[in-house]
Amino acid sequence: MKKSYEVVVIGGGIVGTATAFELAKRGVKDILLIEKRFLTSGATGRCGAGIRQQWGSELNATIALESTHLFEHMEEYTGYPRSIELHQGGYLLVAYTDKEMIQFRKNLEVQHKLGIDAYELTPKEMKEKVPYLNMDGVTGGTFCQADGHANPFQTTQAYAYGAKKMGVEIETFCEAVGFRTEGGKIAGVETTKGYVEAKLVVNCANGWAPELAKMVGEDIPVYPERHQALVTEPVAPLIDCMVMSFSHNYYCQQTPHGSFVMGIGPKEAPSHNFNTSWQVLEATCGIMCETLPVLRNLRVVRSWAGQYDMSPDANPVIDEAAEAANFWTVCGFSGHGFMVAPRVAIMVANRLTGQEDSLDIRKFSKKRFETGELLIEPSVV
Repeated sequence: MKKSYEVVVIGGGIVGTATAFELAKRGVKDILLIEKRFLTSGATGRCGAGIRQQWGSELNATIALESTHLFEHMEEYTGYPRSIELHQGGYLLVAYTDKEMIQFRKNLEVQHKLGIDAYELTPKEMKEKVPYLNMDGVTGGTFCQADGHANPFQTTQAYAYGAKKMGVEIETFCEAVGFRTEGGKIAGVETTKGYVEAKLVVNCANGWAPELAKMVGEDIPVYPERHQALVTEPVAPLIDCMVMSFSHNYYCQQTPHGSFVMGIGPKEAPSHNFNTSWQVLEATCGIMCETLPVLRNLRVVRSWAGQYDMSPDANPVIDEAAEAANFWTVCGFSGHGFMVAPRVAIMVANRLTGQEDSLDIRKFSKKRFETGELLIEPSVV
């Protein structure tokens, strides 16, 4: 690790590694990425790894669509010699009320405008697609075959691999513990491995990002929230797609290995708690066994906890510190960072290098919480 860099990126998850990659791709030299543990040790390595384009706002649907295109060509895009294990088995979104189905139809209008190949299913068609789905109370649903999931470890490593090939230095087990400013601008980063000068800092530390931003006087309205997932023993293929409900707050998919991965969206007090609990295990099993009764005979073999970096409108905050120019924070993805990181990283890199972008990154400024111009998204768990 040198004493001085043009750019220091903080955070070794997919957002940080993708941002470092995209900056290097645009010709930025002398980039250092630091991660306090190892790559994907935070939220990225603990996420459900879903990728979906079925959003309700045009902005989010566009970002998800363009991110999906990047996922589909990630190995070629980054030069990664391994597979990111993308599987596009589709997402089945389940509606339980007429009101919810009306919203789904509005979402489809947005998606079709962008060329997203999602469509409505009747309860009968849903049962044909997922024979094991309990149809009690189901009013309808939507499906998009191009949705799916990828391996978050391999995807992050793909970005890291490509970044290193372009000269990005990655320093793991190196934590940012403070910052120095000069004349209202960022001057450097205090790390557990020493001080490094930096002309630009990009804070991609997920749930810890607001705490780092506070060190330069920036108040980011984002907090960490624990979310847990369960994994069952592997069985023969039963379901090829992700099954998800926004109103009942669940998701469930069967991996290529045969295990089912599932979770629910309980609201918890802000914390960096990564411990699992039997209460959530019990609640998740209750909801999912009612939704997919075929799961009742399966054994849970493990569980894990991760965190969402929650923002007031469930959309990210991408902004420059008012009292420390060239200090940017990118966080607040509220559980959707993995699936949108490829396109968000391009937005950030374009903004920081002065290049044009078809999407307006200013919409993600934290000022929206003061003006009331929130980015309302109806399709979040």
